[in-house]
Amino acid sequence: MPATTTPDQVEPVLTEALIGFGTPAEAINPDVTFEALDIDSLDLVELAQIVDERFGVELKTNDLKDIHTLGDLVATVVSRA
Repeated sequence: MPATTTPDQVEPVLTEALIGFGTPAEAINPDVTFEALDIDSLDLVELAQIVDERFGVELKTNDLKDIHTLGDLVATVVSRA
C-alpha cells in the first residue's frame, strides 16, 4: 500500500464497487448521494469492507451515518489512510 492514499486511487475502487451493486456508471459522480443511487445501509457496510480490505481504513457504523455522497466517502478514506 502506498504511503499516501489519494482520491485518484480511492474513487475508481468505490466506483467499481457501485457498478457491481448495479448502479449505472453514468450516474456516479462525487456529489451524488447514496440515497439517489439507491444504495442502502447494507451496501454501505459492504463498501466499508472494501475500504478496509483495499486501504486499511476501518469505518464503523457511526462513521457511515455522516457519509452521504461518494465524495464524502472518498474524503474520509483519504483522510484516514
